Amino acid sequence: MNVRNYLAALHLTALAPEHLEACLNLDQASLGGLWNRAQWQSELAEQRRPGVGLWQGQQLMALASGWLVVDELHITVVAVDPEQRRRGLGQQVLKALLLEAGQQGALHATLEVSPANTAAVALYRRLGFRDAGVRRGYYRNGEDALIQWLRLTDMNDA
Repeated sequence: MNVRNYLAALHLTALAPEHLEACLNLDQASLGGLWNRAQWQSELAEQRRPGVGLWQGQQLMALASGWLVVDELHITVVAVDPEQRRRGLGQQVLKALLLEAGQQGALHATLEVSPANTAAVALYRRLGFRDAGVRRGYYRNGEDALIQWLRLTDMNDA
C-alpha cells in the first residue's frame, strides 16, 4: 500500500472514555507505560483535557492529548505506534489537537520534550514550536526537558 492510500485509510476522532484500553495499549507500546489506568481514565473523562486519536479500523495508531488551562494548551502526550513511525501520524494528531484547542479558546500551546528525542524536537519545530527554557531533572531518569511554546496564531502550515 502506498503512503497516500495508507493515510486515506486512517480516521481522526476525539478520544473518549470508551477508548481507554486502546490508549493504554498504545501508551505501553510507544512510551513504555507513561500513565496508569487511573490517569488515563481521568484524561479521557475530563472535558478540559482534549485528546485526538488516529485510527486504522479499530487499531489506535497515534494519539495526542493535552490540558486546557485558561487560554493555554499544555500538551501532555503524543504517541505513535512504534511500527508506524516516520509516516506523519504524529504531525496529524498534533495538528488536530492544536486545532481543537484553538476552537476551545486556546491562544498558546506548550510542552516539554527530551532534547535527545530528535524526531519529536524536529516535529515540534516544523509546527512552529520554539524553545522557551529548560526544566532541570524533569524526567524520571534525571534528564532535562526543553520547554517549548507556540502561539497558535503563528502555527506553520506544515
